[in-house]
Amino acid sequence: MEKRRSVAFHTLGCKLNFSETSTLSRMLENDGFEKKEFEDFADVYVINTCSVTDNADKECRQLVRRIQRKAPESLVVITGCYAQLKPREISEIPGVDLVLGAAEKFNIGQHLRELAKGDSAKISSCDIEDITGFNASWSVNDRTRTFLKVQDGCDYTCSFCTIPMARGKSRSDRIENVVRNAEELAAKGVKEIVLTGVNLGDFGKGPDGNKKSEESFYELVQALDKVAGIERYRISSIEPNLLSSDIIRFVAASSKFMPHFHIPLQSGSNHILGMMRRRYKRELYAERVQLIKELMPHCAIGVDVIVGFPGETDEYFKETFDFLHSLDISYLHVFTYSERANTHALDIQPVIPVNVRHERNKTLRNLSYMKMQYFTSQHQGQKRKVLFEGHDKNGMMEGYTDNYIRITAPYQEKMANEIVEWAV
Repeated sequence: MEKRRSVAFHTLGCKLNFSETSTLSRMLENDGFEKKEFEDFADVYVINTCSVTDNADKECRQLVRRIQRKAPESLVVITGCYAQLKPREISEIPGVDLVLGAAEKFNIGQHLRELAKGDSAKISSCDIEDITGFNASWSVNDRTRTFLKVQDGCDYTCSFCTIPMARGKSRSDRIENVVRNAEELAAKGVKEIVLTGVNLGDFGKGPDGNKKSEESFYELVQALDKVAGIERYRISSIEPNLLSSDIIRFVAASSKFMPHFHIPLQSGSNHILGMMRRRYKRELYAERVQLIKELMPHCAIGVDVIVGFPGETDEYFKETFDFLHSLDISYLHVFTYSERANTHALDIQPVIPVNVRHERNKTLRNLSYMKMQYFTSQHQGQKRKVLFEGHDKNGMMEGYTDNYIRITAPYQEKMANEIVEWAV
């Protein structure tokens, strides 16, 4: 009897990547592969890459080197955004056997059947303009929360971003398919679904990237709210110009959509927002935060922000700091700007020194820490509903309240994947 081949995965980047890695894993397991942990020996290693920062590129190279030292005879497959953007560059990394672009990653099983170690690295990719279709993905068994991909690609042209080049045009699943997937997840015992996409609020454009939106994100959340068995939904990230008052009001009235928004800002300076080619001004952002807090004072609001963007003088950075300081938000995800090939931002002057970028990152991370401490202290002593994860971490377990405060408690098996009233 032929020995089962084994496969191990490593994911770099966003929640969308996690959902796709999980789906690729299930596909290969259905093809007869045995899933292994990435630290273990496996016949095939698959790295699902990101390209948002230069660090993700470097990490990919380091992982390939680690595999080469540990398992030089194993096959190494690189997919994801970095693989779509720079397939030739990746194929030249010693040890890489296969590079799969955006259109080919979901055909990974077929590629592996035809691949042998020792051949020169094979590239299977196409122009991003040629990519159509939507592949539904979700993560299961990896976490208590399941990431469900409902949208892919982006039609925006932010001057710092390579994602449209890596993932193609904005396109979505159909509402009826998303609802069917949610029902399937509910049947598996999933309690919380995190809706993910590249530009989630742009949901509704057909799988072929049709410019005309046939459905809307607002209609999607209304439909999902009716799915029996799913007790919690979170919206992973939504652009401020696409976060309508209707969506905010619906979440405020819903018992299933959690009081938690993650809204990218990127800069608190209107001048920098203009150079970034963002589709809103800071005044609109402040209005969104104000409405959320009026309707849900207990709501958590997370913010993405980029520091060190070209042209961000000390004055413009101070505008960002002061603006964030004034907002009633809960935490920040701070990204240090890094140059990406073929982006408009490369033409913007002056370039900010790397040490200044890192200092600004540190300043905003300190602000984020203080914001989260203050937000948590406002709920101290309150009882809130916590969904506990099943991992035993040295006798402790973790979970999140409805409004995204992390709770640590002594491990009890009966509380795993259960929603429990707990004092903050």
